[in-house]
Amino acid sequence: MIELDKKTLRNLQLTELELLEEVDRICKKCNIHYNIIAGTLLGAVRHGGFIPWDDDADVALLRSEYEKFRKACETELDTTRFYFQDHENTPGYRWGYGKLRRKDTVFLREHQEHMPYEQGVFIDVFPLDYVPENYGVRRVHNFVCFLYRKFFWSEVGRVADKNPFMRGLYTVMSKVPEQTLKESFNRFIKKTDRKKTKWVRILTFPTPNKAYGYRTRWYEHSADIDFEGITFRGIRDYDQYLLFKFGEYHKLPPEGQRKVHPVSDIRVLEKV
Repeated sequence: MIELDKKTLRNLQLTELELLEEVDRICKKCNIHYNIIAGTLLGAVRHGGFIPWDDDADVALLRSEYEKFRKACETELDTTRFYFQDHENTPGYRWGYGKLRRKDTVFLREHQEHMPYEQGVFIDVFPLDYVPENYGVRRVHNFVCFLYRKFFWSEVGRVADKNPFMRGLYTVMSKVPEQTLKESFNRFIKKTDRKKTKWVRILTFPTPNKAYGYRTRWYEHSADIDFEGITFRGIRDYDQYLLFKFGEYHKLPPEGQRKVHPVSDIRVLEKV
């Protein structure tokens, strides 16, 4: 694992800021509704920009808006600087959400060096899908989401998991043909979005507090928010959302709980 020095981390953040600006530019031009979310929104509220130790950035769109964004990237994306990946357009890509990446950079996560696609500095672009209103049904739905997440992850888990039994299990799971898994996942997306509900989630990402979803209204109502001196769109009811996701979000976590992503190789653009 490479420990990022302050200069490298800041260059990484400023490259991610460039990616956020490209998302904002495309969404404004094409009338697409997005929000900065998770640690990016927390950073905007608590720090006015990146959380000082944070090494990634996140945006989210309801599924219909995400599909518009995917389509817009085919014609509007500045391909001299950026490229967009998701499971629909990138062979070997095994995440249930998209990544916008910066050309001429490298950001290799540990144990993902063997993945067969280009891995530049990125921000996550999350689609949000509807989940059942009924809590019991939503728990069953969550289990299905868990299975898809693990089957997608299996190609990494077969080399990354510390438990020999789990490495073996992931090895077996990774034998499911990629196309078969992706076609099944696409059917699941269509099924889960047949009915609009008051709850949504990122299907292949864990949810907090055993609620197994987030309030749809949080993502429907946005407001301008300052992030590193640039105005982006963020969840208007950020206090409710951040309390739900992080608890007492105004308090800094202890140093030992300040999470970063383990990387084995990084090459960023010099910006500072």
